[in-house]
Amino acid sequence: MPDTSTGSDTSKRGTGNTGGGGGGARLSRRTVLAAGAGITAALTVPTTARAATLDERRLKALISRMSLQEKVGQLFVMRVYGASATAPDQADIDANLSELGVRTAAELIQKYRVGGIIYFTWAHNTQNPHQIAELSNGIQKASLDRPRGLPMLIATDQEHGAVCRVGEPATLFPGAMAIGAGGSAADARTLGRISGTELRALGINQDYSPDADVNVNPANPVIGVRSFGADPAAVAELVAAEVKGYQSAQVAATAKHFPGHGDTAVDSHYGFPVITHSRELWEKLDAVPFRSAIAAGIDSIMTAHIEFPALDDSGDPATLSEPILTGILRGELGYDGVVITDSLGMEGVRTKYGDDRVPVLALKAGVDQLLNPPSIDTAWNAVLKAVQDGELTEARLDESILRILRLKSRLGLFDGVLVDRKGVDHAVGTKSHLATADRIAERTTTLLVNEGGTLPLNRHTQPRLLVVGADPDSPSGTTGPPTGVLAAALTEAGFTATALPTGTSPSAATIDQAVAAAQDADAVVVGTYNVSAGSSQRTLVNRLLATGKPVVALAVRNPYDVAQLPGVRACLASYCWTDVELRAAAKVIAGRVKPRGKLPVPVQRADDPTKVLYPIGHGLTY
Repeated sequence: MPDTSTGSDTSKRGTGNTGGGGGGARLSRRTVLAAGAGITAALTVPTTARAATLDERRLKALISRMSLQEKVGQLFVMRVYGASATAPDQADIDANLSELGVRTAAELIQKYRVGGIIYFTWAHNTQNPHQIAELSNGIQKASLDRPRGLPMLIATDQEHGAVCRVGEPATLFPGAMAIGAGGSAADARTLGRISGTELRALGINQDYSPDADVNVNPANPVIGVRSFGADPAAVAELVAAEVKGYQSAQVAATAKHFPGHGDTAVDSHYGFPVITHSRELWEKLDAVPFRSAIAAGIDSIMTAHIEFPALDDSGDPATLSEPILTGILRGELGYDGVVITDSLGMEGVRTKYGDDRVPVLALKAGVDQLLNPPSIDTAWNAVLKAVQDGELTEARLDESILRILRLKSRLGLFDGVLVDRKGVDHAVGTKSHLATADRIAERTTTLLVNEGGTLPLNRHTQPRLLVVGADPDSPSGTTGPPTGVLAAALTEAGFTATALPTGTSPSAATIDQAVAAAQDADAVVVGTYNVSAGSSQRTLVNRLLATGKPVVALAVRNPYDVAQLPGVRACLASYCWTDVELRAAAKVIAGRVKPRGKLPVPVQRADDPTKVLYPIGHGLTY
């Protein structure tokens, strides 16, 4: 599922195919122009008012030639299993038949004429750069080869940090909260530019990022470190900067999750969160980054499957709320770009209505793109029937399709969509991109506690290090596990570091083993992961402190861990456990890089959550 902004400043956007070139781009251009019979010129980015009018006419002409079934299909963005558009592995064919009723991506496009595809790691879409590029080309060809074929929006969740679908050897950046700790709009823009450049080279032209939620609830189980922070003005600045970065790479990014998912203790994948903010608080907090994204020319905004009574007291989720999507987003905020749902397979949107009603109600509310319904057949036929029965008008569909085609035109997709190996090799995971990601990460590690000058560790007087702690499943495409990455990075920094994974819930025997191993070390680094009051991770840290050895705690996800570890004399936050963030933290621990990050969220006291232990902006250095 996507958990999920690119702007549409058309005066600054080119129309060329940045991801590839050569004969592939020319072939797809001819195909598109032939498909739009009667349209005598390519659909290019307008530079004058007259050109914009002409472009609009051409887009409307394309819509006028579409059948009702083709129009319905254009509204859907779907998952599909397999590394190839036409010849996936048998297991992926079986999964497609079971869930989608087709064998391949090409058959999905042929049957339902969907307007977009979303890539997932678990669907085996993103195995390596050349495979991804070939899959993208196969998907585009399958669509363009159809009568009146159109280029596809190919999307993924490349937030960086905890949510990433395209992994190594692509360049992976620190996640949003780490970027928030760095506080640099220039770094956020660079992230968008480089990430967008690499995605476009792979044939991916829409990214469900950045997260525009203001995370003010430490217990938030679904957003957390995916947010830039708790200060709405700071979040707004970084959202807009990342938008501009993606714009420069001709990739549509997506601000999510409107009207704001930052203050919930319920995960909308599995439940139906209720946001209790007043309208006044929403204006001052949640709305601020979305206003900033819109001002930056955002191309697409993703909805949240949350109930927000102050904005709509009907009990409907925001995804299905006309007062929220049409009244506030379109009317009050003046947004006329693409609105896309979060995944329609999530529980938050399925609680109140059946899977046949959800897509229809979403369109009636003001949505343009319907993302990943559980059953494409149920959802597609429900929308078709709603038009045939008069519940939805064909003109309503045309409104959304025009927004979608405008987006495709602004991205230059009508000028060529096929990519090539040369473009992949020149753009994806280059030395300069990887070095830039490391430099950005080094500006994000936050030193929260450093009593008695515990840090930095000294490789001459403390050469032997023990690295213990949590090894959560690594985010997609990173090397992992965290203890191993940390140990390797510290060894590279001149120490002799040994990794001993102890897990997120270490047993008494595991803790005993770690304490015994600490006897042979000069210092211990312990990676913590979402420590709670009753967590045995606290016991591990306290037992290690009792050995008298210097203990350095590194919170590898939520920075709130420090409140649960009152005895530690040195504590840092990396905000994620991806390789790039762990390498940066290791350099700080080793003294090779000075800590520069500042908390983008407050940390409350564990014994009294009404009081702040460390405020926004806290961060020590050497």
